[in-house]
Amino acid sequence: MATTTYTVKGMTCGHCVSSVKTEIGKIDGVTSVDVDLATGAVRVDSTEPVTDAAITAAVDEAGYEVAV
Repeated sequence: MATTTYTVKGMTCGHCVSSVKTEIGKIDGVTSVDVDLATGAVRVDSTEPVTDAAITAAVDEAGYEVAV
């Protein structure tokens, strides 16, 4: 199992959190996504390592951006 944490910018409400969780959750191998709205921290648990590009693309699809 792999766990990676990202910071996502632009989330302001529960709907934002839900959108990010849904899009990241669609990535093959992802088992859970935890989002802290206050800090923008997104923890992704997966059965195998997930590429940063896949996470960035999913967050972009949700309408937000991963802080670099």
